[in-house]
Amino acid sequence: MPFERSSGLLLHISSLPSSGGIGDMGPEAYAFADFLAAARQRLWQVLPLGPTGYGNSPYAGLSAFAGNPLLLSLERLAERGWIDRQRLASLPGTSAQVDYEEVSAKKLPLIEEAARNFLHRHSGAEWAHFESYCRENATWLNAWAVYSVLRRKFSYVSWNQWPDEVKHRDPQALEELRGEHAEEIATAKAVQFAFDEQWQALRKYCADRRIRFIGDVPIFVNYDSADVWTHPELFELNGDLSPIRVAGVPPDYFSETGQRWGNPLYRWEVLEQSGFAWWVDRIRRAHLLYDLIRLDHFRGFEAYWAIPGSDETAVNGQWVRAPGAALFQRLQEQLGHLPFIAEDLGLITREVDSLRERFRLPGMKVIQFGFSAPGAHIHLPHRYVTNTVAYTGTHDNDTTRGWWEAGASENEKAAVRAYVETRDGCVVWPLIRAVSASVADTCLFPVQDILELGSQARMNTPSRLKGNWSWRCPEGALTPALAEKLAALAEVSDRDRPQREG
Repeated sequence: MPFERSSGLLLHISSLPSSGGIGDMGPEAYAFADFLAAARQRLWQVLPLGPTGYGNSPYAGLSAFAGNPLLLSLERLAERGWIDRQRLASLPGTSAQVDYEEVSAKKLPLIEEAARNFLHRHSGAEWAHFESYCRENATWLNAWAVYSVLRRKFSYVSWNQWPDEVKHRDPQALEELRGEHAEEIATAKAVQFAFDEQWQALRKYCADRRIRFIGDVPIFVNYDSADVWTHPELFELNGDLSPIRVAGVPPDYFSETGQRWGNPLYRWEVLEQSGFAWWVDRIRRAHLLYDLIRLDHFRGFEAYWAIPGSDETAVNGQWVRAPGAALFQRLQEQLGHLPFIAEDLGLITREVDSLRERFRLPGMKVIQFGFSAPGAHIHLPHRYVTNTVAYTGTHDNDTTRGWWEAGASENEKAAVRAYVETRDGCVVWPLIRAVSASVADTCLFPVQDILELGSQARMNTPSRLKGNWSWRCPEGALTPALAEKLAALAEVSDRDRPQREG
């Protein structure tokens, strides 16, 4: 559906300069919301909010429904009386990078301590609210709580390496484990209760300032996740619960062997027979968290690359049709309008475009991609249409400055100079202005770009296994002068007009 003409910034919660070693939903999140309001930016895009596993990638989460406990603000929990503020003195500071190992070791125990305190010291009203939350979210919360406790019990190995009776979800074995770990399971639920309370408070604060959240829903889920362990019937798994086929993309110009992502594929026929109930629940949950939803790898809703599970590369995969139209129709019937953004980057077929257009979903354009060859000009502003979400770059790109200084070819640089004025070699803000002045209804800029940071501030390098997802915004970098600069651009490009009624 078409969106209001507006602009915004891309900054994941973990990248905020919060105390505790990682960005969270505390004071720095509210300060960033104030910056957005002063800058007349109406959108805040975040990456998936779920708990992360190996590699710390938000796109390889342990749950498609739960929130990441590390994003909780201990300061706000202390304000609620869940934990003594003095207990926070040993936490890491506001350093420029997230050290996930240190944060997990020092912050997570305090989060769980606060949750246990709540369980034992709550008021009657708080407990009633907690019980209501548990009932309303039981379809995913119960499974997540048990999974997260068992994952720790079995030394954080993937669930397919757990004892057979637990791996195969033997009812008696699970019942015994629930009794043995009852307090830990309740603690895990209390952590999610706190997460949702903090997120909704932040979301309301933003809404009061006319700021909407864009969230991210990856099409596939991680094999080592509560979702696959709880619902093996929904995924292509063998009798021993190993993947029959996995997701990825075929060989291309960038990789002779393609990309083997390893996510188990859906049994779409089983999902369709249930009226796509799991997907309806997933998008309903996303609706509760975000105003707009970016569908990662939209291409896979039309057809996906299926790779034999035993193969080490993506070479021997094949394209398999997906029932995307039936899914979106069902979601529309159950949930109403679809506030989706289709991440349609890469090699896109006419069939994928038709699926997106059928449901009037805006696609994405990234100006950084537009200068390599004439065929790439679809990413340049003069080729945009209104129902588009345009970026200078995404979390997977180098920063615009980093790309300009180290990644762009001489031909690309010549094309950029022909397209925009690059006085004194400065290219970042000319490209920001070009995107903002386009007809695209929505434009978004990574915070690294408005700060003109180089490659050291890159969020993710897809081919790199370690060192991703750790960038944090420097303290004090988002100045009033920068807010004024963005506000002036929003005004002159008509991206801060009053919202239409209805």
